[in-house]
Amino acid sequence: MNYLAHIYLSGPDPELQVGGLLGDFVKGPLVGQYPIAIERGIQLHRMIDSHTDSQPLVQAAAASMAKPWRRYAGILLDIYFDHLLASQWSRFHDQALEDFCQDFYRHLHRHSRLLPPRALHFSRVAPEVAWLESYARADRIPQMLNRVGQRFRQPVPLQNAWLTLDSHRQQLSETFDTLLPLLVNFAERKRSEAT
Repeated sequence: MNYLAHIYLSGPDPELQVGGLLGDFVKGPLVGQYPIAIERGIQLHRMIDSHTDSQPLVQAAAASMAKPWRRYAGILLDIYFDHLLASQWSRFHDQALEDFCQDFYRHLHRHSRLLPPRALHFSRVAPEVAWLESYARADRIPQMLNRVGQRFRQPVPLQNAWLTLDSHRQQLSETFDTLLPLLVNFAERKRSEAT
């Protein structure tokens, strides 16, 4: 799961949502450098990632990727699943996607003094380019994949994987439809255990 899914799975608490995003930007042990709820959100993000990776249906989807994309399957699936979530958002959330994202951008901005550099960059750019909302648009996914691929030490043209992903849309949609309720239940349980 990528940015949007982690924010969604963090539940309605704004600080947990901020932590849900920061899980992709903060590495290593948490030693009180963030408010408690944000650190709980980061921990939840890490647990969701581990739980997702352990699911046989996710492992099968990754294994079904053709070379050379199998090596990057985790990244590709994360972004594609965010696309599926965003493009069907009204199935999963009562609030419109644009409103949900704008609310989140405001919450994130309120914590800008705490954000590591890459997260601070995200907080500044995301509202201007409708970053999270863009996951709903299939024509924007190759560009997102390209940006990720350019961050590797040896850049990888991940945008070229889009045709492979979209040719497996039916299979990946079925995987996503089974996976998301499992993750919602897992995240709800972990959030309730922490309170």
